[in-house]
Amino acid sequence: MATVPAVAANGVKMGMASQAYLESKAVKDARVLISDLCRQFYTLGWVSGTGGSITIKVHDDSIPKPHQLIVMSPSGVQKERMVPEDMYVLSPDGSILSQPSPKPYPHKPPKCSDCGPLFLKAYEMCNAGAVIHSHGIESCLVTMINPLSKEFRITHMEMIKGIKGHGYYDELVVPIIENTAYEFELTESLAKAIEAYPKTTAVLVRNHGIYVWGDSWISAKTQAECYHYLFDAAIKLHQLGLDWSTPNHGPILNVKGYLGNGASASIPVKAVADETHGIEPLRRCIVLDIEGTTTPISFVSDVLFPYARDNVERHLSATYDTAETQDDIKLLHSQVQDDLDKGVVGAVPIPSDNAGKEEVVAALVANVEAMIRADRKITALKQLQGHIWRTGFENGELEGVVFEDVPHALEKWHALGIKVYIYSSGSRLAQRLLFGNTGYGDLRKYLSGFFDTAVGNKKETHSYVEISESVGVDKPSEILFITDVYQEAVAAKAAGLEVMVSIRPGNGPLPENHGFKTIKSFSGI
Repeated sequence: MATVPAVAANGVKMGMASQAYLESKAVKDARVLISDLCRQFYTLGWVSGTGGSITIKVHDDSIPKPHQLIVMSPSGVQKERMVPEDMYVLSPDGSILSQPSPKPYPHKPPKCSDCGPLFLKAYEMCNAGAVIHSHGIESCLVTMINPLSKEFRITHMEMIKGIKGHGYYDELVVPIIENTAYEFELTESLAKAIEAYPKTTAVLVRNHGIYVWGDSWISAKTQAECYHYLFDAAIKLHQLGLDWSTPNHGPILNVKGYLGNGASASIPVKAVADETHGIEPLRRCIVLDIEGTTTPISFVSDVLFPYARDNVERHLSATYDTAETQDDIKLLHSQVQDDLDKGVVGAVPIPSDNAGKEEVVAALVANVEAMIRADRKITALKQLQGHIWRTGFENGELEGVVFEDVPHALEKWHALGIKVYIYSSGSRLAQRLLFGNTGYGDLRKYLSGFFDTAVGNKKETHSYVEISESVGVDKPSEILFITDVYQEAVAAKAAGLEVMVSIRPGNGPLPENHGFKTIKSFSGI
């Protein structure tokens, strides 16, 4: 095993690259771990034929992750036969500090992984602790089903919960980039995909494989296993003529009303299409507001808001020491401090923890009540309200209310293959609670995803641009947005969406000559 003279790189101290450190237990453990993992990945078909690769940061609590050394598998070798001495050790900037010694014929001269530039880019942009490149057949085939697709999307699958930041009801989106003749040529495309999809922990390469990263090797491995499971499930659902991207994974429908596998569809697609006055299946999305659109404003103003207001103190006191509530308090504290700096009416200082739980809760309650009275659309309030409402739905004190035409419309659009999303100022948790606990049953099976103010203010155009880039359409005009708020309609229209304004009992008046189509019921769409 040859070593390269120690050099300082990206702030790494000279001693880190010393011979002693390169032979330390931490580095040796990372070498052993990569060889062990590659043997396992070979049995899964991820690194056969010398393809695929893996890299791991050398964990050291005394060194920030961006400055930790990198251990990387070599290129062009039988991954299942590698030994720890075959690994490369790199500085944070990619300089080789230690490389394997040459082996006799028929072994090729040692060469660091061709994936190196892509691995380094994932480390740089995602603060990863490990990156896996797999050639698993599932990750290859799933990109070939639709050669024009730039994304893989799937929802309502248990294994989605294994992907960082995702739950069962969320839509998982994985960007797809086009393959090139040489691995290093993918670096720029990978960087652009990470920039365009900041929440992703993976990028698919068409006809090739996948790059997956995580905070640690355990996170990267866990997510890689979940991704491959989901790709395999999608392929098998597709073979069965079922749509993996919709909540209930029903039959794949084309615009002629036939199943994707060629068999006649059992549902009356043409009749439903006629009923919707020509909305084209598959190439359309519908985004719905809640208040005044799917749900009476009175339910929110007269039921949900008072419930949250009346139960703030009880909720905070009962759950004060939980991680969830401490996170809520942290958000509220930040918001209140900002309000105090700006002189917002109703904002009162929140004492430190040293003042005692009762004093802190009392101040929080005063601030939350003021926020509710002002009907403020801020994340700190909406997140706490969602947690309070969850308790109400779980104990039966609350039941979600929707207009009577909503369940049939959701079912109808779902049958057409039209994806329906919710965009509300209420938190995503609150949205799921409302539609999951209605008098008509759980309506979440008809919904493909939920957006809240984390995507942006509902009266700002960039929010709808962000949604357009997230729901898998070729152009914003393929999205129909329905709201009761004129300013939201204007913002969505400016982003290129088709817009209809909902006229429901209790809704506020619209300006004269507003210029938007209006509906009094979803049956009129």
